[in-house]
Amino acid sequence: MVNSFFTDFKTVLIIGIIIALTISFALFFKYASRKKINDLVATKHIDPTSYVFATKLITAIIFIIGISFALIQIPEMKTLGHSLLAGAGILSLVAGLASQQALSNIMSGVLIVIFKPFKINDRITFNQTYTGTVEEINLRQVVLRDFENNRIVVPNSVISSNVIVNSNLNDTMVCKMIEIGIGYNSDIGRALKIMEEEVIQHPLHVDNRTPEDVKNNVPEVISRVTALGNSSITLKVWAYSNNTSNGFIMYCDLLRSIKERFDKEDIEIPYSYQNIIIKEQNKNETTI
Repeated sequence: MVNSFFTDFKTVLIIGIIIALTISFALFFKYASRKKINDLVATKHIDPTSYVFATKLITAIIFIIGISFALIQIPEMKTLGHSLLAGAGILSLVAGLASQQALSNIMSGVLIVIFKPFKINDRITFNQTYTGTVEEINLRQVVLRDFENNRIVVPNSVISSNVIVNSNLNDTMVCKMIEIGIGYNSDIGRALKIMEEEVIQHPLHVDNRTPEDVKNNVPEVISRVTALGNSSITLKVWAYSNNTSNGFIMYCDLLRSIKERFDKEDIEIPYSYQNIIIKEQNKNETTI
């Protein structure tokens, strides 16, 4: 009885030590890796996506190995393992069905890290609905932060099987198309010139011309008449900025500055209205 008690106590103690060491080692590895990644990002400006994902994967493996060593210390688990082998076919089917989604997410996460359709800090649009900055890629999911600072959690298997628009893939430059309607009595040439001048003067505007374009005297900013509407002439100018955030700020600023310039230059921006025509009745007509 005493021997059995000491044997059980020894097993529990060993299991406790193994679990404690596993947790301590995993936390230490996670802390050291995060510190190293932050240092590399700060000094060498590397992409942290692969390193963060590898850290999470290795941490999970450490826990799996530690728990496995703990279970080995229990003799009954070995007996249970032999018993379970008899129903290996059924268990394999059940385990396969149960872990299919989890394994799919893990494999999708690995493929995302390897092929890099997007990475941490990229701004992407998923499923033509959700737009945000990639904040985290882990074994199960991708976490996006949208404009309102909400977190959008998408399983790896789902996001890898949908169309993604990556605003930062290879080139972060964005083009903002500013479209404004002017009245038919307004000076079209002057209006186009004002729009081009406002774009060039904006501090966030980027000249996207190649050296060959500059040599061939291609205009820095291009504007066009794009439509003749029922009550207005539609003008459009193309403005470039170095990233999505600056592009949005530039777009908002240009709407205001162009409107103010149009007001000073007496260029009308028409709005919807109705003309009511009242005809006077002929005095010679008789009403019955």
